[in-house]
Amino acid sequence: MVAVIGIGKSMRRAFFYNENKVQSEDASLLKVSNMPSEKCAECPDLRLKMLLKLTSTRPDVKTNTVHISLNFSPEERLTDDKMSQIATDYMEKIGFEKQPYLVYRHKDSGHEHMHIVSTNITYDGERISLHNIGSQRSEPARKEIETKYRLVRAEDQKKQPFELKPADFGKVQYGRLPTKRAISAVLIQVLDQYKYTSIAELNAVLSLYNVRVDTGEEGSRLLAHDGLQYRILDQYGQTVGKPVKASSFYNQATLKNLQKRFIKNNITRQLHKKTLAAAVLFTLKSKRPSSLKELSDLLKRDDIRLIPRIGKEGVIFGITYIDMKNKTVFNGRDLGKEFAAKALLERLHLPQNDNGNTIIVGSKMHEKTVFPVGNNVARSWESYLQLDQKSMMELLSSYEYAASAVPNVWKKKKRKKRK
Repeated sequence: MVAVIGIGKSMRRAFFYNENKVQSEDASLLKVSNMPSEKCAECPDLRLKMLLKLTSTRPDVKTNTVHISLNFSPEERLTDDKMSQIATDYMEKIGFEKQPYLVYRHKDSGHEHMHIVSTNITYDGERISLHNIGSQRSEPARKEIETKYRLVRAEDQKKQPFELKPADFGKVQYGRLPTKRAISAVLIQVLDQYKYTSIAELNAVLSLYNVRVDTGEEGSRLLAHDGLQYRILDQYGQTVGKPVKASSFYNQATLKNLQKRFIKNNITRQLHKKTLAAAVLFTLKSKRPSSLKELSDLLKRDDIRLIPRIGKEGVIFGITYIDMKNKTVFNGRDLGKEFAAKALLERLHLPQNDNGNTIIVGSKMHEKTVFPVGNNVARSWESYLQLDQKSMMELLSSYEYAASAVPNVWKKKKRKKRK
């Protein structure tokens, strides 16, 4: 069993997150505990009023909402009664047995789990301390419940039951689930797990799951008010369906909150920067890939994703690297000059446009779309990725690759000056 404790300042947000799932038949209300009226079990509005009235008795306490998620192994099939008993025992062991709380059984994932909504404000107006509640109270309670009900221990689970993977079966497919629900499932995992420092880096990760966040076009109202909206992508990378506002998600994936994450993530991701750079450099030197696709396939073996950033005209203007093991995301230039788009494409001897600083190719998402390159030459993204060789005459006549073709052993060594 895995217990996740969320502490917040909005009782309404936690309450409606679960009640909305009940209305969409993605969850069911299992238990209403310690409410003063029996009618609360039948009336959602009354349940919310009771919780809000209790939290209003202590306006000085800002953090007054406790939202707990108890997750079980996919191998376990628990009845409603057993799940309700587990919730009762858990709340008693963490010191919330006398608090009003609601238990919801969720049905929107591949593993059994439930959510518990409560408050740390007592009926006497006292405040229950939430300091170190996870390590000092929740962890011992979890282990005791696992033993009592013979549940699969969290330590014995090889993989987290709710972990998403960037594979075809893990990608969001438009129409299979409600748009907001599908995007929310991805955001719950991505926002907290990955270390990104910009919208572009976040989009690189979200693209693995067919999701994108938009800041709005130049001059749009969305951009002017620092708004964000999340959308689903189809198999060609084009947006489908209606956008969902960032503020409507439970985890508040707004630009203001993301900017706070950017600062924090920039510090924590530095621990894995050298490891990622060394892995990419080793692949370039040892395998000597001759195309971007070949390099991308080689990096996948080391759980590294290479995501090119492509403009509207098919111009590659950046490369993003994602370390799937350490959940870190780096723009190529932040990783090092040799990992930036221009330097990497020059190293792979790939064609450039007339300016010599970018490459124009077919859109990544439309493999059959063709764009002009240089002197009326046309290439698609698919043919560009498969461009594994160039003629010897083209290599010899290309000035920009002349310096890189000279071996180090032939270069003259600088004479040391006498002191």
